[in-house]
Amino acid sequence: MNQGTTKIKYFLYARKSSESEDRQIQSIDDQIKRLKELAVNQGLNIKKIYTESKSAKQPENRPVFAEVLARIEKGEADGILCWQINRLSRNPIDSGKLSWLLQQGVLKSIQTHERQYLPEDNVLLFSVESGMANQFLVELRTNTIRGMIGKLEKGGWPSLAPAGYVNDKLNHTVIKDPDRFHIIRKVWDLMLTGSYSISQILDILNNQWGFRTLKRKQRGGTPLAKSGLYAIFTDLFYTGLMVAKGKYYQGKHEPMITSEEYDRVQTLLKKRGNPRPRTTVMPYRGFIKCGECGCMITGYIAKKFIRSTKQNRFYNYYCCTRKKVDIACSQKKAIKENDLELQIENEIEKITILPEFRKIALDILHRANDEEVEKRSKVYESQHRTLEDIQKQLGELTGMRVRGMLTDEEYMAEKEELQKQQIILKQHTVHTEARVDRWLELTEQTFDFATYAGAKFIHGDIQTKKEIAMALGQNFILKDGKLAYNLHEWFVPIKNDYPKLKAEYLASKPEKKVLSKQKSGKNSDTFSSWGG
Repeated sequence: MNQGTTKIKYFLYARKSSESEDRQIQSIDDQIKRLKELAVNQGLNIKKIYTESKSAKQPENRPVFAEVLARIEKGEADGILCWQINRLSRNPIDSGKLSWLLQQGVLKSIQTHERQYLPEDNVLLFSVESGMANQFLVELRTNTIRGMIGKLEKGGWPSLAPAGYVNDKLNHTVIKDPDRFHIIRKVWDLMLTGSYSISQILDILNNQWGFRTLKRKQRGGTPLAKSGLYAIFTDLFYTGLMVAKGKYYQGKHEPMITSEEYDRVQTLLKKRGNPRPRTTVMPYRGFIKCGECGCMITGYIAKKFIRSTKQNRFYNYYCCTRKKVDIACSQKKAIKENDLELQIENEIEKITILPEFRKIALDILHRANDEEVEKRSKVYESQHRTLEDIQKQLGELTGMRVRGMLTDEEYMAEKEELQKQQIILKQHTVHTEARVDRWLELTEQTFDFATYAGAKFIHGDIQTKKEIAMALGQNFILKDGKLAYNLHEWFVPIKNDYPKLKAEYLASKPEKKVLSKQKSGKNSDTFSSWGG
């Protein structure tokens, strides 16, 4: 038994953090059990037991520890019983306070399962051991950061994979989640239409599609939260890029979306802001602007009493919100929803093609697929040659620095510029590979839209009408009751060239009612021109 310990009143303090610093530390219950056994063996008087689950990295971060010191300073106890000295402190400020209390005799003993620290001991011993606890954290942080950067530079992701991906622990990589990757891609597609709010997408994902997050040890297996959906839509990881401490790294994981799709979603998120709840469904509100003042077009319902039926009828109208007080807007007259829809129908008609042309167009496209693959392969080879050249330049740059031909500032500037070019080119390389697979699919979707959108718009529900209208183009404006917009580039050739082809085809149809290139030379010429 230690001399004088029988008169010392101890506070037992047990702490464990959930961070990496405490992976090898026993649980709080185990610490208490072992320390109680130590107290019995050495005849120590435990006045109260304190427990805390907080990190000791930062000072003044532990309210329980602060209470222990405050009560000791008041004289309610004069000893601390703990598992190891690093349970009390891992920062120099808390260590200094403990050391000062020991030197002043306010704290008469710090007892661990290994040894006892007393006021008369050499102060250097306590300072060294508490300093070692602090140094351990400094080295741990430095090594952790170095390891993370090293993994990022090799294209790996040093953290939990975002929704749609999983961590491959065997190969230390990130791979597609077979159960969730395609569902998250569909979520991006919904957002890209521009016709769904975040709340609507979340409801579809969780309630209609039954999405549940990846189940982990202590969390997961639940519907996605709204904050989680925002996190998906703002994460560059889905484009193949990784961001850490303001620097960009090219990942080896398979991208889910393109950079252009990511930029489009960021624009939509900024426009949407935080919309207020609406009880009235107005499909063409929220994406059309006034052509005079630039304010958004809003909608309202007008009621009209019909004497013949003695009932009220309701009509949807659209007009400028005129919210910019510093700009005078003369667009006071509203337009009926039916009139607006007639204009949209006319625009759809301009890019609508006959089913026969859809069939022959897709036949041509499939034949052209081989040519596209060959072209993309050449582009891919060129990109790889440039990447090899950049890697060679990086090697030469290092040699120049070693020989003293460059200063540190010049070396870092050149290196960062080359690495930036390397990352951008790698991303373009990934997009080139993806485009070979995607271009035919996207073109087929364009011709499907051009064939069937008109009928779907006329007979579809409100949501369908809005989706089709927004799929036509962008930058919709309404002025003097006339709708204008920028037609998507993939519809422009159809709008410009198809009317002539249709006229030629219809002119030849009475002669040959069956669509056949073999039987109608005239039709054959039409199909040849359509191939362009």
